[in-house]
Parts: sequence; C-alpha cells; structure tokens
Amino acid sequence: MEEEKGIRGNGKMVEKESKRQQRGGIRTLPFILANEVCDRFASAGFHANMITYLTQQLNMPLVSASNTLSNFSGLSSLTPLLGAFIADSFAGRFWTIVFATLIYELGLITITTSAIVPHFRPPPCPTQVNCQEAKSSQLWILYLALFLTSLGSGGIRSCVVPFSGDQFDMTKKGVESRKWNLFNWYFFCMGFASLSALTIVAYIQDHMGWGLGSWYSNHCYVYSYHCFSVGIKTLQDFETKWKPISKIGSSDCGSI
Repeated sequence: MEEEKGIRGNGKMVEKESKRQQRGGIRTLPFILANEVCDRFASAGFHANMITYLTQQLNMPLVSASNTLSNFSGLSSLTPLLGAFIADSFAGRFWTIVFATLIYELGLITITTSAIVPHFRPPPCPTQVNCQEAKSSQLWILYLALFLTSLGSGGIRSCVVPFSGDQFDMTKKGVESRKWNLFNWYFFCMGFASLSALTIVAYIQDHMGWGLGSWYSNHCYVYSYHCFSVGIKTLQDFETKWKPISKIGSSDCGSI
C-alpha cells in the first residue's frame, strides 16, 4: 500500500511538472506584446491631451489644470510601489496585473462617461471667455477617474516586465538570448504604441470629439484585457523566493 501511495504521489508530481513545462516560453510572446501594445495605446491616448480636456472641456484655469496633472503624475509615480508590495506579499504578479487592469478600465469608463454625458461637465464655451467652471461634483468624477487610472497603472507597471521574464526558464541553454529578445520587442512595441496613440487618438480628440477619443482608448484597453485572458493557459506564474519590496518595507519598519 505504501509503495502504491508513493507511486501515485510521484505520478502526480510528474504530471504537475509536465503541465508547468507546457506553460511559458516563446509561445507567450504574442499574448504579452498584444496586451501591452493595446494597454500602452490606450494609456498614452488617455494622457495625450489631458491638459486640453481640463481647460477646454471642464473650463479649468490653466494653473488649476497644471496642479491637477502634477498631482496625478506624482500619484502615478508612487502607486507602482504599492503594486509591487501587493504582488510580493500575497497576490502574485499575475493576479496583480489582472485586478489592476480592471481598476484601470473602471477609470477609463469613468472619464469616458464624463466626456460623453453633458451633465458631467460644464456648458461648452467656444470663446473661452467668462466660462462657467466645473462644479465640485463634476470635478470629483474627474478625480475619481484619475485616481483609478493611477492605481491601476501602478499595479500593471510594477509587474508586467518581471512577469514577462518569468515566462522563461533560465536554467535551460539558449533561454537568456530569448529573454533579451523579449525585452527588445517589448520596448519597441511600447514606443510604437505610444507614437501611434499620440498621433491617432490626439487627432480624434481634436477633430471628432473627446467622447469618441475616450471611447476609442477604452475599447483598446478592453481588447488588451481580452488578449491577456486568451493566453492565460500558456502563461506561468510562480511565487518568487526573493521579494525585494517586502524586504525593503520590513527593513524600514524595523529601523523605525
């Protein structure tokens, strides 16, 4: 009986190992790159003309609009630390990316609704003279959208590059060069997506309306989530033993 249990246990371990080996590798490259291209296209298009949206659509003074975007940029620079801490502590990189993508999508839906529904923004002011500024309730919708997008981008930016590297087993020969090829293609696609968004989405926002431009960015982000979910069976996620953000946080708490 003990021998049979041992054989069954070994069989299960071999089966798990074979399933793990079927995941990851170069086959994950199209799903990761497609996801990140759509993600960067949507985010770059969202940020491209934000100062124009605040001043011309919400009738905010230039100083207030600049302060709003500065606070938004500062928050977006801090949230990757939170995303990395969550991924290192308990969630893992894969699920952090999944939930962060959903949070970012909620932010895009909020800003798209604000751009489409007239009740969520002040009356148009073509002359830009003595314009009615946005109400506090309308500004809170904007702040909610910016907060959600900052929170979502922090979870994505802190995990997507390490998660891409996790798809390759560095113990095998010839894998290191593939890993470098992945990062080369990754940053090339990011630059191409940003350039396309700054050209296409900015043109749509200026000539066809902010609602259509925001909807286009939102649609691209939904497609990025679809690309990521389609390749979920090929992606591998494992818990890393080295957790730098958690160790830095524990060291700081210990020193205090």
